[in-house]
Amino acid sequence: MNNRNRLTLATVAAAGLTLAGCASSKTPAAATTATPVTTAAATEEPVVKGIGLEVANINQSVQPCDNFFQYASGNWLKNNPVPASETSWGSFNELINKNQAVQRQILEETAANTTAAKGTNTQKVSDYYASAMDSAAIEAAGIAPLRSELARIDAIKDLKGLQAALAHQQQIGTNSVFRMGVGQDEKISTQYAVQIYQGGLRLPNRDYYLKDDARTKAVQAAYVSYITNVFGLMGETPANAAKNAATIMRLETRLAKASKGPVDLRDPYANYNKMTVAALQKQYPNLGLPVILAQNKLSAAKSVIVGQPAFLKEANTMLKAEPLNDWKTYLRWHLVSSVAGALPKAYVNESFKYSQTLTGAKQMQPRWKRMLGSTDNALGEAFGQVYVDKAFTPESKQKALDLVNNLKAAFAEHIQQNAWMSATTKTEALKKLNAFVVKIGYPDKWKDYSALTISRESYLKNLLVAREWASNDENKKLGQPIDRNEWGMTPPTVNAYYNPPMNEIVFPAGILQPPFYDPKADDAVNYGGIGAVIGHEMTHGFDDQGRQYDAEGNLRDWWTKEDAANFTQRADIVGQQFDAFTPMDSVHVNGKLTLGENLADLGGLTIAYTALQKSLAGKPKTKIDGFTPEQRFFLSYAQVWRTNQRPEALRQQILTDPHSPAEYRTNGPLQNMPQFYEAFGCKEEARMVRAQNMRAKIW
Repeated sequence: MNNRNRLTLATVAAAGLTLAGCASSKTPAAATTATPVTTAAATEEPVVKGIGLEVANINQSVQPCDNFFQYASGNWLKNNPVPASETSWGSFNELINKNQAVQRQILEETAANTTAAKGTNTQKVSDYYASAMDSAAIEAAGIAPLRSELARIDAIKDLKGLQAALAHQQQIGTNSVFRMGVGQDEKISTQYAVQIYQGGLRLPNRDYYLKDDARTKAVQAAYVSYITNVFGLMGETPANAAKNAATIMRLETRLAKASKGPVDLRDPYANYNKMTVAALQKQYPNLGLPVILAQNKLSAAKSVIVGQPAFLKEANTMLKAEPLNDWKTYLRWHLVSSVAGALPKAYVNESFKYSQTLTGAKQMQPRWKRMLGSTDNALGEAFGQVYVDKAFTPESKQKALDLVNNLKAAFAEHIQQNAWMSATTKTEALKKLNAFVVKIGYPDKWKDYSALTISRESYLKNLLVAREWASNDENKKLGQPIDRNEWGMTPPTVNAYYNPPMNEIVFPAGILQPPFYDPKADDAVNYGGIGAVIGHEMTHGFDDQGRQYDAEGNLRDWWTKEDAANFTQRADIVGQQFDAFTPMDSVHVNGKLTLGENLADLGGLTIAYTALQKSLAGKPKTKIDGFTPEQRFFLSYAQVWRTNQRPEALRQQILTDPHSPAEYRTNGPLQNMPQFYEAFGCKEEARMVRAQNMRAKIW
């Protein structure tokens, strides 16, 4: 995702899939007949074979009304352990692998072309990937390409020099101490604004510094070892390397104590604090904001949106109080660790050893996959154009748009029939729904890389100049009209997102493939797959975060007081439901952290079900593979989320990710849906059936 979306914390944090409330007050008549699970063999019906649903993955020894996740995908889960180089494995990974194979072919063919005209996208992609794959040159260069950057840090003599260094660190993407850039002003969505947020940590979030349980201590120890070993590789004595690691942990822990946790970061109002540049400079003089703005060509800014004032207050104190040499040690670490993947193998190995403690990965990803990801991050739209030519047709784009329109119509019905929402708020909600901007497949206008210079000389140099170009490309937006053609994901990405200030839903070409979408499959399979994904992103516009933005994308309260209270009461039920899920040991899902995604899953699935019923109206409901359309719809949804995951990665997800683990993304919303109970003939006492007064009903 681009810097704009990273900086606007509510934007894509509430939107990505990686990845949708409840039944309307009027249940479609077609869904009211309870249908027990049957197969053609059991009823001696002729077998009608289908496309898209993988029947062999179903575990018939599990009752669908007991654990639908295991029922729908149990055989697949047993037969597909997590590969050594992965931390989890599921449908997303399988499709990503497929897309990566296409991308690899494109990149290898491009890299073999040494005659591309200088300055063309082909030349830039060719040289970037070729330099990234040239491990011999990287080993020979060592850290020499970093010498000028390290010398810049060594030359710091005083606070003013430190401020200038921090400004440069923003340009090259190390996010030292804080994060700064240009993004949409969330209260004036027609304007860009300078934004500054907490940052400066290398562990996943503040809790990894502050908790003292055995698991967290193991991660902290691995991190200290990582720092120590990297400084050793850079030539420090063991004693100095250990001292440096202690310094970095001390500084980062102090920053962590002043940082907000992941749940608090989900409140868009609390994280929007606009200040004039003069007021900010007066309040936080040690940051040297005028210096930082000038170096980043942002001197025209008259105001800055501060995400977390308490964090900046502590950072301001620390910049003067902490020894200058300690800050120089900190900056060296943040520089080197931010580019570890572009350094010799010894550095890469140390980075991987640390990540193993976090994720449980047994084996490093092959080099071509890691360098493909780097190329996609630096030049994704340059070779994304070739990808869509190979993997995505105009017909696919139109069919996906048709699905979106069908889902919008179904969502509008749910809003209109909603019994707990007043007419005033419904009018605003429909206005917002109708104003959704829909982006499918790839940008209508591709990114311009003409100002970016890439060569085969050094992968590390390419990485740094690409970061600096991206920073400049973002910063030059200040004072310009909002670029509504911009995308936050590249075309091959297997994901989707909703962007509140843009009020847009975006579906890259990468996800518009099986198992999410197959033009040859029946409607039930496609509505359970991509239909639920589309509904998920639409519902983000009305989840606990997205609902706070209006049709124009402004952070504005358009709800009546009673309607807001009704929504919150219903949403809290979902939060409590997910709080009760315990995937392992005493580790439970964080219902507040995952609330937006859980609401989007429930809403998207409900809206997609209604859209399916509309598409089936007047047609015979033929069983396919022995299942009714309603059963195939829910099976398709569940099979999209089939996932095996390492325990370490699962723990990290629960602590840091706004998405719930796959099993609960499957079972959680279905436990609230009478349509599911009816499709599979579930009795009141079944584990998948919630008592009526415990069900969440929103959209």
